[in-house]
Amino acid sequence: MPKLAASVSWMFQEVPLLERFELAAQVGFRAVEMQAPYSEPASALAERARDAGIETVLMNTPVALAAVAQEQEAFRAGMEQALEYATTLDCQQIHCLAGDAMGLQAQAAFVENLAWSADLVAPHGIDIMIEPINTRDRPGYYLTHTMHACTILNLVKRENVRLQYDCYHMQIMEGQLSETIVSLLDLIGHIQISGKPDRCEPDDQQEIDYRTLLPQLDEIGYTGWVGCEYRPRDGTLAGLGWARDYGIDPSTASGE
Repeated sequence: MPKLAASVSWMFQEVPLLERFELAAQVGFRAVEMQAPYSEPASALAERARDAGIETVLMNTPVALAAVAQEQEAFRAGMEQALEYATTLDCQQIHCLAGDAMGLQAQAAFVENLAWSADLVAPHGIDIMIEPINTRDRPGYYLTHTMHACTILNLVKRENVRLQYDCYHMQIMEGQLSETIVSLLDLIGHIQISGKPDRCEPDDQQEIDYRTLLPQLDEIGYTGWVGCEYRPRDGTLAGLGWARDYGIDPSTASGE
């Protein structure tokens, strides 16, 4: 069964961030990811996660500057802040946001910053993630295709730099999700899901057939987490019916 992690940056926004860990745990999630944890002290987040008995598996850097050549100092300061949060929360993956850039200068900056970041976090057992993002939602973003990501990984040459594969973004850019995941399985450290075209619940109302795709992850031997990074249509709990087959039960939340 795929291991689902709730994005507490996108989901459970009915309550403040510090209360989302407990609510996610109540409905059956065993892990969360946080795209933007920096509004709260790392120690407070870690305490709430610990009290809820839930693992934090992914967070983003606070700035999207890894491929922006003129912003190396700001990127590295952000990376150091991300490391502080990751170690406090015992989070093993940090997504290094490339930012808006283009050309060989951007590639050189991205490779250099990723190698520096990988060396910085390696003593803590942390992986650096890079994620292609679609050009419809984020025009100008540096990294947009999986083959470009593979090129970057080959240039960085660090075992703890991995591919973050977001099914929503890659359905827009490439399609052929199952085939691509199989071909890149050895490079993928984290998978994210959401519906397309609306980036809402990954259910039968959307284009991507997750009823087929999610079981296939078990079949091919993917053992990482699957992040639920989507925007609920009508409230988080009301839209969790799609996840009942994976051990998530919204009726177990307090007050339900």
